[in-house]
Amino acid sequence: MATIEECRAALEKLSDNMQRAEGDARTAAALDRSVSCHITDLDVTFTGRMAGGRIHVHDTLQGPPREKAQIRLSMTGDDLVALVAGELNFAKAWGSGRLKLHAGVRDLLLLRKLL
Repeated sequence: MATIEECRAALEKLSDNMQRAEGDARTAAALDRSVSCHITDLDVTFTGRMAGGRIHVHDTLQGPPREKAQIRLSMTGDDLVALVAGELNFAKAWGSGRLKLHAGVRDLLLLRKLL
């Protein structure tokens, strides 16, 4: 099982990848939205903001998200680490329910270019 530190490192790596995005993915990375990522097996939520082509994690909270972020992810820590490492396909994980992504329709259309 991935640790809180490994999950935070995976989010940092995802943020670094977003900053290097090009083309359509760069447009998606440029969104300015509140973000939460609930790690279900650890029952921890990372909250922050996607802005300037990066994810800025502001808080790590026990339990599910307390506020409804504009972009909400939910998955196990191992799945987050595997997703960022390129070992887990986003579409397959989302389609099978291993990963949950909630956002507005317009944001979902843009985010699919990132992932």
